[in-house]
Amino acid sequence: MTQYLWTQKVNRFGIAFLWLLFTHAAISWTQELKVSPAPATGTVAARTVEDWNSLTLANNELTPERPLLGERDVFPQFTRELIQVKWRKGDPIDLYVIRPTGVAKPPAILYLYSYPSETDRFRNDDYCARVTRDGFAAIGFVSALTGHRYQNRPMKEWFVSELPEALGSSVHDVQMILNYLSTRNDLDMDKIGMFGEGSGGSIAILAAAADPRIKTIDLLDPWGDWPDWMAKSELVPDEERPNYLKPEFLKRIAALDPVLWLPQLGSQHIRIQQVMDDSVTPEAAKERIESVAPRTAQVVRYENTRDFFAAVSGGRIFQWAKEHVRPAPLKPPAIQALQKPGVKPVESGRD
Repeated sequence: MTQYLWTQKVNRFGIAFLWLLFTHAAISWTQELKVSPAPATGTVAARTVEDWNSLTLANNELTPERPLLGERDVFPQFTRELIQVKWRKGDPIDLYVIRPTGVAKPPAILYLYSYPSETDRFRNDDYCARVTRDGFAAIGFVSALTGHRYQNRPMKEWFVSELPEALGSSVHDVQMILNYLSTRNDLDMDKIGMFGEGSGGSIAILAAAADPRIKTIDLLDPWGDWPDWMAKSELVPDEERPNYLKPEFLKRIAALDPVLWLPQLGSQHIRIQQVMDDSVTPEAAKERIESVAPRTAQVVRYENTRDFFAAVSGGRIFQWAKEHVRPAPLKPPAIQALQKPGVKPVESGRD
């Protein structure tokens, strides 16, 4: 009987050991175990101090580790690199750098999609061909507490409940990513734009306010106007909504409200696209965001999702940002055809 019990214990230990070994091996190199940040202090780890209410990096101690190349895919139209960058303990970031073929130092546009999202689109070859069309580099990643960056957290802690961390960390990430890109010497860092959807649009506004390297921002249904957004957004569960309407929570996120920073973006090219049947950002918040936009901002409204897709399909959604990051060169005056009366002028450089 004693031998049987001992055998059972050994077998259980062996199974537990194998299970731990398997699960450890299954963790990808881009998804290391994370230590939960401490929201009350903004201290992510003993050696990482981060102030989420400060948009710039001035009061933060983020030290980049050496970037790791995960994979490199070469196609006729573009080259795609997956690079792990890291400056925060337990929070490696999968960064996609997608460069057009045959362009030595292309302008670059950062692409940040809304919570919840993954990096799958950056591995889609058709998508990569569209964003690099016309000689542009595309930089793709996901925000904090999103996709592979959401791990080992209680389910009650998510993007909205931890909004100061989600926004503040991501704004810092944008600046750290630009710092990394500037070391590569294969991009035109004088021509940088950012496309942001939903929460990514909010982060784009805040990042542009913090970093003058971002010359153009293209916003699709950006979140903002937090009191109205928290009260009416369908993304917020009804059972949690009262927590986010408390004065103390609204006070924590007030300094990170895009409606506070959007009016200050006087030098950037700005487009705001609003899909009016989008229920994540309520109409009151959409109107508030539009009302505080600089006079030079272009505002486009679509009555519904069908109208939106009809207008932007086939990669047309990316064209505006490209045209403003790198404006088309001015054509020289038409060459006057003097040899015969009535002959139309011919423009220089016509195909």
